Amino acid sequence: MEGGDSLKKSLTSLHGVINGKIGHGLETRVLQGLHVTHAEKGFMRFDFVVPNAISDVDGNWSVGALASLVDIIGLVTIYSFANRATSTVDLNVSYYSTATIQVKSFLFTCGVFLLGEHVEIESKVSANRGKLMHAVVEVRRKGNGEVIAIGKVWMALNKLTPQVSNL
Repeated sequence: MEGGDSLKKSLTSLHGVINGKIGHGLETRVLQGLHVTHAEKGFMRFDFVVPNAISDVDGNWSVGALASLVDIIGLVTIYSFANRATSTVDLNVSYYSTATIQVKSFLFTCGVFLLGEHVEIESKVSANRGKLMHAVVEVRRKGNGEVIAIGKVWMALNKLTPQVSNL
């Protein structure tokens, strides 16, 4: 990991959201199982197994949950670059494929349980216009690299700093 203080704060905030110390239950649910595999200032890569809790009625990754994940990851990546909190001013997600939740797996005599699809997520800051920043978040299937979605997020910088709860 490279990037100094802003990267460290960014990852601390992300783990605070994943653990339910920052944000709301929705963000915690959407990010359940997210793992950082590479992080540097303005660039991050994640592994993610899509949990059953964020599936739609057809057993696919809910597009709303995917959009929320794109927004949060874009925010964390921009924070790692700018060291300032941001507000989303434009969010655009293009969906190219579905990620299924209903992958059956057998565990000897324990029966069948459901696993989500394994995906890779890559996020990078692609534009810095002073108080306005842009990040691109790509979600790809882990096995074959097929694009599931590409999110583009514009965020405005503000002077607020997220605080981790001590509760």
